[in-house]
Amino acid sequence: MTAPTADRSTTARFTTRPRLAGDDWITDWDPEDPQRWSPRLAWTTLAVSTYCLNLAFVAWFLVSAIAPRLNAIGFDLDKGQLYWLTAMPGLAGGLLRIGWMFLPPLLGTRKLVTLSTALLAIPLAGWGWAVRDPGTPYAMLLLLSFACGVGGGVFSGFMPSTSYFFPRAKQGTALGIQAGVGNFGVSVVQFLVPWVVGFSLFGTSALAPEVSRDLKTGETGTMWLHNAGIVFLPWVALGVVLAWTVLRSVPVQANLRQQLDIFTEKHTWLMTALYIMTFGVFSGFAAQFGLLIKNLYGGFPDAPDPLAFAFLGPLVGSAARVAWGPLCDRFGGARWTVVSGVGMAASTAFTTLWLTPSGRGEFTWFLTGMLLLFFFAGVGNASTFKQMPMIFERRQAGGVIGWTGAVAAFGPFIVGVALSVISPTTFFVACTVYFVACVAIAWHYYARPGAERPS
Repeated sequence: MTAPTADRSTTARFTTRPRLAGDDWITDWDPEDPQRWSPRLAWTTLAVSTYCLNLAFVAWFLVSAIAPRLNAIGFDLDKGQLYWLTAMPGLAGGLLRIGWMFLPPLLGTRKLVTLSTALLAIPLAGWGWAVRDPGTPYAMLLLLSFACGVGGGVFSGFMPSTSYFFPRAKQGTALGIQAGVGNFGVSVVQFLVPWVVGFSLFGTSALAPEVSRDLKTGETGTMWLHNAGIVFLPWVALGVVLAWTVLRSVPVQANLRQQLDIFTEKHTWLMTALYIMTFGVFSGFAAQFGLLIKNLYGGFPDAPDPLAFAFLGPLVGSAARVAWGPLCDRFGGARWTVVSGVGMAASTAFTTLWLTPSGRGEFTWFLTGMLLLFFFAGVGNASTFKQMPMIFERRQAGGVIGWTGAVAAFGPFIVGVALSVISPTTFFVACTVYFVACVAIAWHYYARPGAERPS
């Protein structure tokens, strides 16, 4: 696809930097020049940072896997309080991404990934402690939910940082793999937590299980809900070690003032709107999917177990993001963004029909509509990240990737708050209208013949 007519020379931006003793900066790097690019280093960086990003998403969505079980172990939280708990990581993730987006040129990949991964231990250990006592104040639960937002914040540092390592022709594939496999962290935590809370982990047998009570039958049992956070701590430690020993940093440098010029560019705001449609919706519904199932269908006999289905949506969306990266490299991102928007609008319109169910049998149709929504959101997540490196020069593209990711990270917060104050039907109708508007933007500016920035 053709890029904007602005100068695309990378020589001035990839200034050399002398290697100091113990320094982790590479002296010379230009992924568009085969003589100044190392595919081995690029793919190694992608592998390590993607592993760490997966753990970040685990931490970010930890509350979504814990919240549906809190009342079963003695907490007394109403629907609104539970929605707020699962929404708070989205608020924090969005706010923290605004800070993280400026860090890649300042810290470099090695320090950025290492320090960011180490911070994940705080919310993981914190929730392992908090669920031990049903008397833990709600304010503390909100604070720990906010701390989980670190896992969302690092995305706006990791993705621009990785983009510096790959030529434009491969960025759709590379960023699709990183974001898609990273997004799998949502499914990992939502699938793994229901399993690990059923037994004592090795080394934690000294921690007695929490007493659980079936809220329908009143039957009591035991649950190791504290395992939900603790089980991931060794993997975080491994990520810290890998990041520090394997990663290096490339000389893409820009001070804070230089990075702010993206906000004077119209296309920054247009791509932000499109990424809200894709990742904002993906992250928002991924955080609330379990509670939405519980609140809509939990009152019927033989009601579906929310945690048995909640991981499916993020799994489908993440797989679509990985799969569509190469397709976006081949056919361009803009046309797939249009396809994504049309599919998402149709999916929400269809799902609206099953938001006021009269029986358990309607759940299959509701689940089908939601999985289609996640699928098309995943396609759009891949396509928008292909578009941005094509629309903007390399330094700006990194900043735009960080900024759009920051705004879209508010998805869990927006969806959680919206569902706590308005009906699901009203919210889904509003989403459908927004998706249609985004399709018009993508077609007019990027996909149609003669578009302003074909991408």
